[in-house]
Amino acid sequence: MRRSISAVDAVPTAEGPGVRQDAGPLDDDAQGLRTEFDFVLPRGYVDASGTVHRAGVMRLATARDELVPLRDDRVRENPAYLSVVLLARVITRLGGITDVHAGIVEDLFASDLAFLQDLYRRVNAEGHTRAAVACPSCGHEFGVDISGRSAPGE
Repeated sequence: MRRSISAVDAVPTAEGPGVRQDAGPLDDDAQGLRTEFDFVLPRGYVDASGTVHRAGVMRLATARDELVPLRDDRVRENPAYLSVVLLARVITRLGGITDVHAGIVEDLFASDLAFLQDLYRRVNAEGHTRAAVACPSCGHEFGVDISGRSAPGE
């Protein structure tokens, strides 16, 4: 069954300096569904020229993103390769690189790959990058953003 979009269904958009048409709202609580998540890698991807790329953007995965890699020969030969192909599909930018492919994800440091796998799980299963933590000394509970965008205390 196909559904057509009427004028009532249309969502108004704002365009202007610094506003991306395809970007999701910045605050999911106030604006609705958030579809893109900024992150900063713990170490960073080092390209062939020696440039380190740490800041990036990951979008929410679709069902197709999770199904298409299952047909990939690399994944069929080695199921552990699934996360590499999947991350390459959902990372839309890494530093100045906008064409993020499996070769780039393969060349990440292990700590960065683990960070991205955890971020993928959090944003696609839980819908946010926040984690509840408690101070080991006093037991005070608070939330932190695990996307790596800011250091604790900032």
